[in-house]
Amino acid sequence: MGEMTATDASGPVAGRSARAEASRQEILAAAAGMMRRNGYAEMSLRDVAARVHKKAGSLYYHFASKEDLAAEVMRIGVEAVETDVRATLAGLGEEASAETRLNAAIEVHLETLLKRSDFVSSHIRCYPFVPESVRAELREARRRYDRLWLELIGDFAGPATRAVEVHYIRHILVGALNQSLEWFNPNRDPIEDFAGQLHRMLLGLKGRQAR
Repeated sequence: MGEMTATDASGPVAGRSARAEASRQEILAAAAGMMRRNGYAEMSLRDVAARVHKKAGSLYYHFASKEDLAAEVMRIGVEAVETDVRATLAGLGEEASAETRLNAAIEVHLETLLKRSDFVSSHIRCYPFVPESVRAELREARRRYDRLWLELIGDFAGPATRAVEVHYIRHILVGALNQSLEWFNPNRDPIEDFAGQLHRMLLGLKGRQAR
């Protein structure tokens, strides 16, 4: 067998690979939009295929099942919001206070959830309703993002705050952030206003703990 030529590496083969990846991304984006609007149960491979003008059978080239597609959409979602939050925190620099870092994370989470990404919002909306096999695939990514929030809240609350209290605050805060998907309208009200309300709530909790 002869050696691979430059044409083999960057010509037709690379072209097919690029087209396949573009097709995969198109399918993922369509599925994310449908999951955000209609939920997991109402998303079908047939409907996704129709949205991207492909035959339903062609989706199996990329995804073995509806569950496989949903897991990938939702994995992208949780990793996207974590990436956005971590990038923002890195941009603040080491001199930023714990309060500044937590406030920035709150605002970026809301921005990504409500304005930027169907992948993030579909993860939030659909996670309770997907099969256990899908949740199992997402568990480690979710735990990694949860650990980031525990770190941010723990630094803000201070060493006198018990670990169990930090866990409770994380559930309250992240729950409020994610539930905003169901009622908050970013086209009507500034995200900064809602983030500010959450900030004041956290300051109140911190103040009561200090007494």
